Amino acid sequence: MNDEQWMHEALVEAARARDLGEVPVGCVIVSNDAVLARGHNVTVTDQDPTAHAEIITIRRATRAIDDRRLTGATAYVTLEPCAMCAGALVLARVARVVYGCADPKTGAVATLFSIGRDARLNHVFDVTSGVLEDESATMLRDFFEALRAQGKK
Repeated sequence: MNDEQWMHEALVEAARARDLGEVPVGCVIVSNDAVLARGHNVTVTDQDPTAHAEIITIRRATRAIDDRRLTGATAYVTLEPCAMCAGALVLARVARVVYGCADPKTGAVATLFSIGRDARLNHVFDVTSGVLEDESATMLRDFFEALRAQGKK
């Protein structure tokens, strides 16, 4: 499968988050053309500010392979990872991060920071941005518009 096909899988996870009333962000971690794990935001559901899609998926993937390092793996995320998630992706030693849309407020792999591409860190990963960007951004925009509309009622 190619980047767009894997990002579609991450969008399925984002839709699951949305259906729970969570910010619709999804993540799929792939190695050797197979899914190691998938996840979505559950920060509200779990009352856990660290329960971002990437963290959930990293935990599942490392358990699946019984190794704390995801060497050679690619993380597909619908939204540019924040500093916490980018740091976790560095620590997990992923080879590549592919994301849908940039995050102008908290994006930490390209927008505000370059975590994961900074040679001063103990690991760097490749970054590909803009894969199914419109679909990812539309899901987020629609979610927040619906929230604002509910607040006006």
